[in-house]
Amino acid sequence: MTLGFVGLGVMGGRMAKRLLDAGHRVIGYNRTRAKARWLADAGLRLADSPREVAAQADVVFTMVTDSPALDAVCRGPDGILAGLRRDAVHVEMSTVSPEAVRTLADEAATRGAHLLDAPVSGSPATLEAGQLSFMVGGDPATLERVRPYLAAIGPGLTHVGPVGLAKAMKVAINQGLAVQMVAFAEAVLLAEKAGIARERAVEALLKSVLASPMVKYRGPFVLGMPAEAWFDVGMMQKDLKLALDLGRTTGVPLPSVAVANELLTAARGMELGRYDFAVVFDVLAAMSGLAPSAKA
Repeated sequence: MTLGFVGLGVMGGRMAKRLLDAGHRVIGYNRTRAKARWLADAGLRLADSPREVAAQADVVFTMVTDSPALDAVCRGPDGILAGLRRDAVHVEMSTVSPEAVRTLADEAATRGAHLLDAPVSGSPATLEAGQLSFMVGGDPATLERVRPYLAAIGPGLTHVGPVGLAKAMKVAINQGLAVQMVAFAEAVLLAEKAGIARERAVEALLKSVLASPMVKYRGPFVLGMPAEAWFDVGMMQKDLKLALDLGRTTGVPLPSVAVANELLTAARGMELGRYDFAVVFDVLAAMSGLAPSAKA
């Protein structure tokens, strides 16, 4: 079978590489072609449009930044829907609203194709370590058809129900990442203000019961930001807006999410928006009268 991959960015590119490493034929498309050249060198065949990818693939994966980007690669004369084969499977992995992916599933069905919504939980570090996990929404039989390809990307998989529910689960997870990062930053700064060296505070926290998997790999960012943001401020705020919208729809109050979102707005006001969302530490450090994290 030929696999298609549209969206070869920080996460998507690494996912496509794992499929190549597993021996699969992959045709891919990225809006900025030059950024995918390293994958072409590894054996991926670069297409000129998402439609070309879909027309040649039995399974098409998409991993893009937001709803407008998903619309751009799926719709229109050069979009995935225009080229999607009958009985093909579209595995949509982006973090978008449940409503957006349900609409896309209906459109795929009119072409005789199938859609699974399959966002991921993890970072570039967990992906490269082979520890990425999927939440999947959609038809169980369709899931079984693509399970081997998902397993090549990451071993963890939870089927949560019909199309759209995996996106809801992803939004619920991602809002927790921002809230955890705020709590970790507050803990470091409180310890530092009390007289403990920042490095020792980070070390102690990463050995404590507070050290979730996310905190273990992102906590050290308060000592020095990565050269390339794993998940920048704007991307996190996009997900927090999805969470707040879902909270209003379902009647769930999300006060800690609202606070995290406002702190990230402050980060953008401080011209820190290009950094990983862990830069919320710098906002709180400034409010505390302490030095920011070291920038790469």
